[in-house]
Amino acid sequence: MAAHLSSGRVNLTALREAGRRELREFLDKCAGSKAIVWDEYLTGPFGLIAQYSLLKEHEVEKMFTLKPGRLPPADVKNIIFFVRPKLELMDIITDNVLREDRGRSPQRDFHILFVPRRSLLCEQWLKEQGVLGSFIHREQYSLDLIPFDGDLLSMESESAFKECYLESDQTSLYHAAKGLMTLQALYGTIPQIFGKGDCARHVANMMIRMKREFPGSQNSIFPVFDTLLLLDRNVDLLTPLATQLTYEGLIDEIYGIQNTYVKLPPEKFAPKKQGEGGKDLPTEPKKLQLNSAEELYAEIRDKNFNAVGSVLSKKAKIISAAFEERHHAKTVGEIKQFVSQLPHMQAARSSLANHTSIAELIKDITTSEDFFDNLTVEQEFMSGIDTDKVNNYIEDCIAQKHPLIKILRLVCLQSVCNSGLKQKVLDYYKREILQTYGYEHILTLNNLEKAGLLKPQTGGRNNYPTIRKTLRLWMDDVNEQNPNDISYVYSGYAPLSVRLAQLLARPGWRSIEEVLKMLPGPHFEERQQLPTGLQKKRQHGENRVTLVFFLGGVTYAEIAALRFLSQMEDGGTEYVIATTKLINGTTWIKSLMEKLEPAPF
Repeated sequence: MAAHLSSGRVNLTALREAGRRELREFLDKCAGSKAIVWDEYLTGPFGLIAQYSLLKEHEVEKMFTLKPGRLPPADVKNIIFFVRPKLELMDIITDNVLREDRGRSPQRDFHILFVPRRSLLCEQWLKEQGVLGSFIHREQYSLDLIPFDGDLLSMESESAFKECYLESDQTSLYHAAKGLMTLQALYGTIPQIFGKGDCARHVANMMIRMKREFPGSQNSIFPVFDTLLLLDRNVDLLTPLATQLTYEGLIDEIYGIQNTYVKLPPEKFAPKKQGEGGKDLPTEPKKLQLNSAEELYAEIRDKNFNAVGSVLSKKAKIISAAFEERHHAKTVGEIKQFVSQLPHMQAARSSLANHTSIAELIKDITTSEDFFDNLTVEQEFMSGIDTDKVNNYIEDCIAQKHPLIKILRLVCLQSVCNSGLKQKVLDYYKREILQTYGYEHILTLNNLEKAGLLKPQTGGRNNYPTIRKTLRLWMDDVNEQNPNDISYVYSGYAPLSVRLAQLLARPGWRSIEEVLKMLPGPHFEERQQLPTGLQKKRQHGENRVTLVFFLGGVTYAEIAALRFLSQMEDGGTEYVIATTKLINGTTWIKSLMEKLEPAPF
């Protein structure tokens, strides 16, 4: 079992089970054989709740991806659409339904399942298109918090940050509050709520209101969580912009992890056959699932990448020694024992081979000159060097037309580490970017400014140095091999968000009042009354359990830092992490970019 689930007092299985139960109930309403038409974005998250076998048990015979045109032929009684409540998807469904052959017999029944909420707007739209009446069952499936791992929940709402900070749309905050209410129904009322930021305040208010409006939601379950910490992403805009340096963080930065799966270039994974000189190299990407169920991955995922090599070589020695044992097995009993261990040993060997290949792929990139130059500039900004003037490296990258997202991550990082840029520096960067990459990106720059990522310095004061010193965000003597501080996840920079969680646990936020005021949004504390008899009396040496909810996204490096705190001998707190979306700097900036087509002339 993974070390970071140390005492593993929080078992997220109940949440997955509740999700499966709700799904079964809906499928059983649609009697007879079924085909599911999927909104493609939902297939990944659903895969984490229910395997295909569960759907099959309930007579699901076919699965299709939602696309315009006629539905593929399927000899089934029911067609069920699993979709997010988005108008553009309603157009496709309308097209599917209208093209259905009404003359066929027997007729197929249509149903629609909105995830995570039904939408009046969508139903009205279907009504105007004249197809609403075709749906026998119109229901919602509240897929709010999806268990990604033993200590990690995500809503997988890719537009949550943009909706909250650019469009003042609080739908995703409502879903977060609903998700937290579901969690409390399963794991008991959380006695203490702390928060920082406007979105955090909204979510806490909604939870309190929901509890008032449904007095029956008071349950008699002994609370599993002691504390809920709600954190706005915009309280710490810096962390996602920096390159993550943990093993899992780098896999995500370079290849992108989606719903626990990663697709990798296949050539590193081809079985090596003697003398064939690589004739038949596979062309399909290698798809691997990454989670703590895999022993080796659980051990290395949260380590700084520089500490991974030595673990892999140690493991290789242990495994080859274990296989050598077979030569020493003499008696029938010894041979039997060896054979019984074989499946586990073979799994360990294939796991080692995969991670050695991934580590080689990553090392090719991290040892490149460009990676080093980019990281050097990031670290200079984070430690406060030359943040107030135009940076030569950024200028060169623009001149050489490096990928735009790379440029935006760097200029936003510089802006955040300087509490905004001097107007003339900002204007210079904007002009260079628009002239090199095209004027259609003016909307993107506007969005980044609105989100507080790339903005002019107001009031002429840079607060970042004070914040950096008070919260010890930059550590010069970082130990990557045997870390003693969370700053190892960025090789020197301690994620601000996680530092806030750490200081809340000990000595409490009163010690950093001044800095909290410099960060955006209010900070607050709420207490939820527990029914008598459910108050906790903590056993000696028993850890507190804190749920940290990141509103607007969280990176794998931050998750690694919280797991590190959970494992600390004298830490006294175990962390479970929830978020609206797992992000990295690239996917985050991408979600804020506007696609403005250049004019056709």
